[in-house]
Amino acid sequence: MTAAAAAPTDYREEVLAALPFLGRLYAQALGRSRALILTSRPLARQGLPRVVLRVDGVRADVAGLSQYQHLVGEPGTDVLPAGYVHVLAFPLAMAVMVRPDFPLPAVGMVHVANRVEQRRPLHLDETLTVRAWVENVRAHARGTQVDLVVTVSAGDEPVWRGVSTYLARRRLPGLAAPAPDTRPEHGARSGAGEGRAGDDPGTATALWRLGADAGRRYAEVSGDRNPIHVSRLGARLFGFPRPIAHGMYTAALALAGTSPVRGMPLVWTVDFARPVLLPATVAFATVREDDVVTYAAWSARTGKPYLTGTVTAR
Repeated sequence: MTAAAAAPTDYREEVLAALPFLGRLYAQALGRSRALILTSRPLARQGLPRVVLRVDGVRADVAGLSQYQHLVGEPGTDVLPAGYVHVLAFPLAMAVMVRPDFPLPAVGMVHVANRVEQRRPLHLDETLTVRAWVENVRAHARGTQVDLVVTVSAGDEPVWRGVSTYLARRRLPGLAAPAPDTRPEHGARSGAGEGRAGDDPGTATALWRLGADAGRRYAEVSGDRNPIHVSRLGARLFGFPRPIAHGMYTAALALAGTSPVRGMPLVWTVDFARPVLLPATVAFATVREDDVVTYAAWSARTGKPYLTGTVTAR
């Protein structure tokens, strides 16, 4: 990781005593999103909060790690999968998005892409420091994009950095107009987003059979009980006929399918093309070239893409 892994120099740091509880954060997010929608309040001209949230002394949970590994197909070792580190740190990222000075509605934002850089394997017995902030706000043809950044350190050693790109369907005043977006509208509204569709992935090497309860099962492991994933009513409120799979669940299944690259220092990217409506049968394929595995997942019924990405050993 380079100096770019650090937070912007004009951000201040706030230290929290512990990672916040996701359930409470979602309640706050739903309340703020409803207020923003009902009032149509314009986004703040001063931009996004210039703050870094930090929590020290973070430890992985033995039972939670085991459940995660079993669910996504990772081996049952004391090594933390890169996707599990995302789960571990996500409450702090969510705490940034529900702040009063974060002007975008956290519930309803589209998760369009993710990039993880990991310097070395992380282990169950390590004590970690987690930081989270938001940056790089820019205009998009359909609203505003921002990057939610999370870093994980072991002592003074930076070991993991994740950047989640989100699209909000509201425009931040003062941003330069983006170039016209000529890609087709995929209909994604939250969770598993709309990204690059990718090329023809070829022949499937695996099938994921995701049941109607897949959203609830991942929520039990991750704590992420966004209504669009666990409730038919919640999904319908955001325009989906039934619940959709968590984007990071399908991304984690993809990462688990790139063995043995996933156990090394790595760079892991994923672009979400459209949400996975549950239940679903998802086709998956990988192509390996030297230290790079390119992967894709698509509907086994229609052939339409769900996500594409790469895992690169470093």
